[in-house]
Amino acid sequence: MTIDERLEALTQSMELFQAMNVDNEKRYEKHFAVITRNFEIVLDSLKSLERTAAAHERRISDLEGG
Repeated sequence: MTIDERLEALTQSMELFQAMNVDNEKRYEKHFAVITRNFEIVLDSLKSLERTAAAHERRISDLEGG
């Protein structure tokens, strides 16, 4: 194998690697967006539960005369 053939093979390998890297970045961005959205949903649910618990605590306190 000549030096030119080796350089061509190396160039092709690097182009393939770059294409794979771009694909991986796109997949990562999609997964990260889904994870971020799911986290926001969970956070909103926790805030809602916190408000509900605080309201119940006030009601119980009022019933106990406090």
